[in-house]
Amino acid sequence: MPGLKEIDNWYTVYTMNQPTQTRIFDAARDLFDHEGAQGVSMRRIAAKVGITPMAIYKHYPDKDALLNALMLDGFATWEARVAAITSTEPLAWAQAMGEAFLDFALNEPRRYEAAFLLKASAARRYPGDFVAGRSPVISKLMAHIEQAKAQGLIANIPTIDITISFVALTQGLVDMYRAGRFTDEADFRSAYRKALVHCVQSFREKKP
Repeated sequence: MPGLKEIDNWYTVYTMNQPTQTRIFDAARDLFDHEGAQGVSMRRIAAKVGITPMAIYKHYPDKDALLNALMLDGFATWEARVAAITSTEPLAWAQAMGEAFLDFALNEPRRYEAAFLLKASAARRYPGDFVAGRSPVISKLMAHIEQAKAQGLIANIPTIDITISFVALTQGLVDMYRAGRFTDEADFRSAYRKALVHCVQSFREKKP
């Protein structure tokens, strides 16, 4: 395994011909990937890029701007996974989205952290930002919920209420797993999938 010095040397050579703003972001992302948010500092970013800390402010006015950029980068990765879902039936699409979220959280944990756990000022807020369509993924989820309601597949419950229940369940279970509340990954995946099925079924239209 290479040490931090070797990683930094490789990073410097790899990024030296990129625009400064790109190099700053890549340095922040590299620090975040190795150490989480606590490892991201202007001083350490500057050292990796080979500039002074003050020079960073020409491109990012403060650390919060960098955290927002990291968050949006995480969301871009998540949105690409959702865009790859091919299911056309609305409830199957929601189920597939839940599976995609599970894989995203477990296979790309730092991107998941960036998208959903960073305390960034530009983070979207429930329910206003979602009702206003400011989240591409949530907008797709809400559209599929509306489609399911129109087809009589689920009860006439406010779409935003179903949406909040769905995302609270999926992210809540993921965060429980990350906190060590499940015995192992296999048990977690099984519990997550069962809960996802129960969640979708709980909103189905009850036949008289």
